[in-house]
Amino acid sequence: MNIFNTIAIIITLSALFSFINYRYIKLPSVIGLMLISLLVSLGIIGINLLGFDLKVTALMREIDFNQTLMVGMLSYLLFAGALHVDIDDLLENRLEIGLFATVGVILSTIIVAYLTYFTFLAIGQPIQIIYCFLFGALISPTDPIAVLGILKKAGAPKSLEIKIAGESLFNDGIGMVVFLVIFDIAFGQTAIDPIQISLMFAGEVFGGVLLGLFLGYISYLALKQVDQYQVEILITLALVTGGYALALVLHVSGPIVVVIAGLLIGNQGRQFAMTHKTRQHLDSFWDLIDEILNSALFVLIGFELLVVSFSANYLFLGIIAILIVVLARFIALAIPISIIGLFKPVTPGALKVLTWGGLRGGISIALALSLPKFEFRDEIITITYIIVVFSIVVQGLTIGKLVKATAQFRRKKRRNYR
Repeated sequence: MNIFNTIAIIITLSALFSFINYRYIKLPSVIGLMLISLLVSLGIIGINLLGFDLKVTALMREIDFNQTLMVGMLSYLLFAGALHVDIDDLLENRLEIGLFATVGVILSTIIVAYLTYFTFLAIGQPIQIIYCFLFGALISPTDPIAVLGILKKAGAPKSLEIKIAGESLFNDGIGMVVFLVIFDIAFGQTAIDPIQISLMFAGEVFGGVLLGLFLGYISYLALKQVDQYQVEILITLALVTGGYALALVLHVSGPIVVVIAGLLIGNQGRQFAMTHKTRQHLDSFWDLIDEILNSALFVLIGFELLVVSFSANYLFLGIIAILIVVLARFIALAIPISIIGLFKPVTPGALKVLTWGGLRGGISIALALSLPKFEFRDEIITITYIIVVFSIVVQGLTIGKLVKATAQFRRKKRRNYR
């Protein structure tokens, strides 16, 4: 099937499922879309088992989910997210966000890796530790898309919203760098040399920051000289598309490039280089891009069920892995929060909300699907998929209640204190 027909099917299904969710199910958009896609996928599997081949599984195998997300969608989603983040809020919470996105991701990767290694060992399926580190790296980045809207409706403190949003914007880039470094080690392209690994990591991260600042500033200067919103929107499109492509060529972190450029345009550019009319059109355009791509992404996540291998053993490992990932996130956040608590007050209940609000999304699935063929590839892909589905559906639907319960506890504690 050609690319136009594939896009047509995905967009049509996204529109249909969005309509069904809005009119009848009324769940948060991305959660509703993924649930409908999962149910349709289960129906297709059932029909196929009865002997009727609907050819949908073959179509899904033709779609390269890794390339579709990592090259086709991710840059636009990250830019749209960064565009609306207030840099002053980020700077105010820079210590927390910086620690969560770096120390938190690395700690989570290490904890998940060792717990996964011992789990496989306990069930009599010894696995090389380097593959466990690969799994730890791909499952550690969090996805803010499904949870931020819920947090706002639940009345979460703004400081928690900005921590989750900021952490997720940056830990995507950090997590991908960690994954790529471990990937090179696992499949023989890089020796285990701490100095070389540190240089690779620094080059990807700091190179991404510098390139993002440079391209963002060039775009900012161009925006200052134009007063036509159509041209200014095209400039931002060129920044995202060209900047991400250039990052891939220069071997620096594309997600970090796009996030840094988005923050610069969304703050400096919005304030000094745009008229009110341009800001309105720019916001509407990128909100629409964000909504369309998110809808398509979560429909695709639901349909990935058709190409994931399942067995009783995989399901058992997936359930154990859910517990491992939640525990790893709790520990990986508790240590930085304890450090932060030495210097400034920490919002009561923040650790619980940040732990449960750390949803996993399409990036984890895309990274898992990018793995080459090796003995444990199917297990890692299936376990990742189970974690992502649990994360979006169960954590996504309950985080609002946790936020409200935490807020009530804080209010009660204040009253008792008085």
